[in-house]
Amino acid sequence: MSACTFFGHRDCPSSIKSKLRKVLIDLIESHAVDMFYVGQQGSFDSMVRSVLKELVSLYPHINYAVVLERIPPKRDEFDIRDYSDTMLPEGIETVHPRFAISWRNKWMIKQSDYVVTYITHSWGGAAQFAEKAVRQSKIVINLHNYVESNNL
Repeated sequence: MSACTFFGHRDCPSSIKSKLRKVLIDLIESHAVDMFYVGQQGSFDSMVRSVLKELVSLYPHINYAVVLERIPPKRDEFDIRDYSDTMLPEGIETVHPRFAISWRNKWMIKQSDYVVTYITHSWGGAAQFAEKAVRQSKIVINLHNYVESNNL
């Protein structure tokens, strides 16, 4: 089986959600992707997480994890945030907080065969990690210029 991860700009239009859903369904149905790793840094990650939550009910054999860059602090005894779909990659506890997101992103690339991105410009963290994925021979799909009639 295969795995997929995601990198995108913090801000992304909600109009890409249908493209994202189609790409994920194609990865599941045509490429046997059954594990998905997503971060939690912006609207793209939030959109990915929401689509994955929907798809898990349609495809019960798939799994996803929101990969955290640090142990979340408990705010108080009334903190009821749900962490049931999250994970900490092994080894992250030894990483200085300044480098934790970068370390986590490299870990997600290493685990994955596919990388789905939403990148509109060549600078910033999302573009940097998409380029790392390309250099590591991962299949990278950018939703910004993805044509829906494409097959992966």
